[in-house]
Amino acid sequence: MNICKNSQEKGVKFSDFMQDWLYGREGYYSSYKDIGKEGDFFTAVSASSFFGGSIANRLIKIIKDKYLHKDTTILEIGAHKGYLLADIAQFIYTIDEDLFDSLNFAILEPRVELHTVQRDYFKNSFGNRIELKIFSNFEDMSLPSAFVVANEIFDAFACEVIKDDKMLYMKKFDSYFDKQDKYTETISKRYTIKKGEIAKGYEEFALNLYKSIGKFEFVTFDYGDKLVRNDFSLRIYDKHKVYPFFSLTHFVEDKNLTKEKNLQSLYKISDITYDVNFSHLIDSFLEANIKTLSYMTQLKALVEFGLLDLLEIVKNRGGQKSYLKELNKVKYLIDPSFMGERFKCVIFRKD
Repeated sequence: MNICKNSQEKGVKFSDFMQDWLYGREGYYSSYKDIGKEGDFFTAVSASSFFGGSIANRLIKIIKDKYLHKDTTILEIGAHKGYLLADIAQFIYTIDEDLFDSLNFAILEPRVELHTVQRDYFKNSFGNRIELKIFSNFEDMSLPSAFVVANEIFDAFACEVIKDDKMLYMKKFDSYFDKQDKYTETISKRYTIKKGEIAKGYEEFALNLYKSIGKFEFVTFDYGDKLVRNDFSLRIYDKHKVYPFFSLTHFVEDKNLTKEKNLQSLYKISDITYDVNFSHLIDSFLEANIKTLSYMTQLKALVEFGLLDLLEIVKNRGGQKSYLKELNKVKYLIDPSFMGERFKCVIFRKD
C-alpha cells in the first residue's frame, strides 16, 4: 500500500471522511432512510418485532427484581424512526398494561430532522397513551433512572483505519496511509491491532451516559467480537450489496472489482460500517465507572430474555399457524448462520 511521505499532500483523517459521509451535510443519516427489504440493509428490528418483545421481557424482569422502579424511563439511543422503542412499548402493553401506563418513554436523537418522524410514528401507534420525550443531546438530558437500549449504533461511530504503524487518510476519494495520531497509536498498541479499524468516541459516549443518568441498565446489540482479527472489516452497504471498502480504491488487486461501482458513486447515499471491537467498547465504559453485567451472543441474549416464552404465548393464543409465521421471522435473529452468533449483546449497569 502506498505511503504518502510529503506532508503537504495530506488530506483528512479517515474518521473525518466517514463522519462527513454519514452525518455531514446531505450525509447518509441526515435524513430518514428505509431499513429492511426496501433499504440498504436489514437489522434485528426490521426482521421481527419479537426482538423488541424480548427486550421488553428483560425490562419487566428487572423491574420485578426491583433493580429499576416501575416509573423509570425507557430510553432508546439511535432510534431511527422509533420502531424498536415502539415494539418494546407494545409488548409491555400486552403483557402488563399497568406497567405500560407507569413507564416513561424517551429517545435520544441528535438529528433534529427525525424528531417529527419519531413523534408522528408514536402518535399513530399509541395515540395519546404515550407522551414521547425526545432529547437532542446528552446535555439536555437528566434522568434519575433509565432502561437504555441501542441497536447497531457503535458500528456507526467514525473510525480510523490502520495498517502496521500507519493510518488511513483521504484526499477527496483517493486514499493513502501515513503517520498515526496519538489516540490511534495508543489504542492500537493497547489491543495489539496491526490491521483494522479503531472507533473514535466510545470513551466520550460512555462518560456522557454516566453523567446524564443517575442509575441505569444499558442493553446494546452490535456485530463484532472481543478478539482482534487483524484484518479490515470496513465495508459499504448499498441495496443489500456489500462492497469491501478497499475494493473500491486503488489498493484493490483485482481491478474488475472496481468496475461496477466506485467510491464516489456510493458516497453519502450508502451506509459505511465496520465490526465493533467489544474489548475497546467495554473498557471505555469501565473507564467511566460503568460495569459490564454480561457479554454474550445475540442468540444467547434473546433466549435468556425470554424470546422462546413469548413464542409459546403466540402458539397458545394464536395457534400453530401464527406461531410458525413468527418463528420464521425470529430465525433470522437467532440462527447462528445469520445474526445469532455474529451479533453480540452487552449489558452495562451504573448503580
